[in-house]
Amino acid sequence: MSSTEPRQKRRQLSPEEKWQAFLEVTTGELTQRDAARKWHVDVSTVIKLRKIARDASLAAFASSKPGRPASPAEVELEVARAEVARLGEAVKELAIELSLVRGKAHWA
Repeated sequence: MSSTEPRQKRRQLSPEEKWQAFLEVTTGELTQRDAARKWHVDVSTVIKLRKIARDASLAAFASSKPGRPASPAEVELEVARAEVARLGEAVKELAIELSLVRGKAHWA
C-alpha cells in the first residue's frame, strides 16, 4: 500500500463472523491469510481469534465438572433414596434385636 492510497477502514467482525472465520481456519478450509482476505481484516486479527478461542476453551474445560449438574428433583430423589436405605438398615437391626429378645424369652 503506497502513501497515496487511502487506508482501508477497520472492519469489526460480529461474533458469528469471528466464529465462522475461526472454523474456516481451524478446519483447514482457508489459510489464515485467505481468511483475512475473505473477511477484510488483518492476518493478526485471525491469529488473535484463534488465540481467544483456544484460551476460552481451555478456561471452560478447566472450570467444568464431569457429568451434568443435578437438577433439584434429582438431588431430592437422591436424598430420599439415602433415607430409604438408612431406614431399611434400621429395620433389619431391629428385626434381629427382636428375634434375639424373643428367643431369650422362649428359652427362659
